[in-house]
Amino acid sequence: METLLLDPEDVAASADLPAVIDAVEAGFGAYARGEAQMPAKSYIDLPQHDGDFRSMPAYIDARETRPAGASRNERAGSGATRETEGWEAAGVKWVNSHPENPDRHGLPTVMGTMIYSDPETALPLAILDGTVLTRLRTGAAAAVATRYFTPEDATSLGLVGAGVQSHTQLEAIAAVREIERVVIADRDEAALAEFEALYGDGEAQRASGSRAAAPRDTFEVVRGSIAEAAACDVVSTTTPVRDPIVHAVGPDTHVNAMGADAAGKHEIADDVLQGATIVIDDYAQCTHSGEINVPWSAGLLDDGDIYAELGEVVAGQVDPVREGVTVFDSTGLAIQDVAASHVVYEGAREQGRGTDFALVGTET
Repeated sequence: METLLLDPEDVAASADLPAVIDAVEAGFGAYARGEAQMPAKSYIDLPQHDGDFRSMPAYIDARETRPAGASRNERAGSGATRETEGWEAAGVKWVNSHPENPDRHGLPTVMGTMIYSDPETALPLAILDGTVLTRLRTGAAAAVATRYFTPEDATSLGLVGAGVQSHTQLEAIAAVREIERVVIADRDEAALAEFEALYGDGEAQRASGSRAAAPRDTFEVVRGSIAEAAACDVVSTTTPVRDPIVHAVGPDTHVNAMGADAAGKHEIADDVLQGATIVIDDYAQCTHSGEINVPWSAGLLDDGDIYAELGEVVAGQVDPVREGVTVFDSTGLAIQDVAASHVVYEGAREQGRGTDFALVGTET
């Protein structure tokens, strides 16, 4: 068998976003039930190059749909067990962070490569561009949290930061809620104009001919302040700041805090976090490098302030919360990469995308 090579365009074209969201949700649930393996992210620091490498491996067993809270043996013997075809998957993402790349080398700060493997045989099924994949799975994680922590009638979305991740945030969240109005906040005029051209319902969108990959082709897009964006039903923050920029939210706003991915980064004011129901993607990563890392290190937050990990809610071990201020602290997990890769690989095979090549010798 050969390995499938998928470039950025192949990944984007092969990814059915609602399916990616469902797969990422299944990955969170499997992890909470002990049906996934995810070793700690490992780092290679390269201070001489102002950067680092990170390896992110994971395995997911999502082959069955089982009653939440039961053991594998109990599920196997229960008449209530619902078998599905399901899937299992494994892989590892090799990703960097070199902030000086754009200025020094004309390259992106972050680049990723994903190896997606067959758990049964260990054959590398695909090598995928990990950069587009990361955008997809990050948006999908926010959509999963939004699904569990907002009322079904949520219609307004605030976006703090108009970069490329804001695009995926909108598309993914609009796949789980009927978003009508979008308030976008950023100081970058070019990024705002591009966002409006892609998603707005005004002259800029009509002139561009662009269409969003979401249930609605266009939205009421308005530029606003950070405070106006943060007052929406849902707000996603995607900035790399180290001093909080969101100081107030609506009385029932759900916040997807997506920007913090390293110690010292901090988008949401401490008092907002202290008054919120906080759900995290992973305890170790969030306390070290997630949105809560700064107030956690200062002793302003502790274990009693964390409501649950998202996987526990997905698995039915903890109830969702749909009122009051809620915050999802997302650092990005390897299980998300593997889940998204599963959808992309299956989609690419179905559509005939990518290039097959003999990567490894398979003769015995």
